[in-house]
Amino acid sequence: MTKEEFTKMKQELEAEYLAIFKKTVAMHEVFLCRVAAHPVLRNDLNFHVFLEYNQDLSIRGKNKKEKLEDFFKNVVKSADEVLVAGVKDVDDFFEHEKTFLLEYNNRIKDAAVKVDKMTKSHKSVADDNSRISSILYSLGTQDSTDLCKFFLKLSELFEKTRKIEARVSADEDLKLSDLLRYYLRESQAGKDLLYRRARSLVDYENANKLLDRARAKNKDVLQAETNQQFCCQKFEKLSESAKQELTDFKTRRVAAFRKNLVELAELELKHSKGHLQLLQSCLAALKGDS
Repeated sequence: MTKEEFTKMKQELEAEYLAIFKKTVAMHEVFLCRVAAHPVLRNDLNFHVFLEYNQDLSIRGKNKKEKLEDFFKNVVKSADEVLVAGVKDVDDFFEHEKTFLLEYNNRIKDAAVKVDKMTKSHKSVADDNSRISSILYSLGTQDSTDLCKFFLKLSELFEKTRKIEARVSADEDLKLSDLLRYYLRESQAGKDLLYRRARSLVDYENANKLLDRARAKNKDVLQAETNQQFCCQKFEKLSESAKQELTDFKTRRVAAFRKNLVELAELELKHSKGHLQLLQSCLAALKGDS
């Protein structure tokens, strides 16, 4: 490996590391701000420890038993979702949100896949430019003729183009791909919230039926009434918090997409102008040599 190739590889690795670092910091910032703004989670002791602890925190991963338990819980939850999905919601707001979130989640998932392909395409273009630049540089260093000088100038052009394409790929990944993936998880969380509320509604309706049967038989009436009151309070509390969460979700979603899309458009314009200036300066240099 020559000195130039080593320097080039070092620059590429530094650029990739910087892109990953910026991406990690940005997503952590979004998550922490989200938790800090939550009326309940912001008072959680674990959250305060995470923010204020000045030493390394050791986090234990899930063992095989816990992973297996999660798997069976997801299986049971999926089967229960099918049963609960057929229940007609008594509140038009939640019925509308359920329909919207199902459609929104599918659209976001599809958009995330397409944006990932677009980002990878820009990265592939950057890699191709790097290979072309290396080949032209090898040809240009063979001799000191005018043709070799031409190859060296083209090599420099493709190397600078590579840097621009790499930045475009990194910016699209940070501003658009991560945004879509984040709101894919947020919309799934919204669906899970509506499932818990629907499950609570079913439990409340079942408690009402049990209370009616207990009164008809005049047996275990007090126990049935207590259970019915507990289910009612749980359903009402969950409905209140769910309505607030879903309303906030809409506000956050619109603000986040507006902010990221505006910033991405500005970056795309900046890179396009840089690309144009690069081509113009290269053509001017080639004309001057000729």
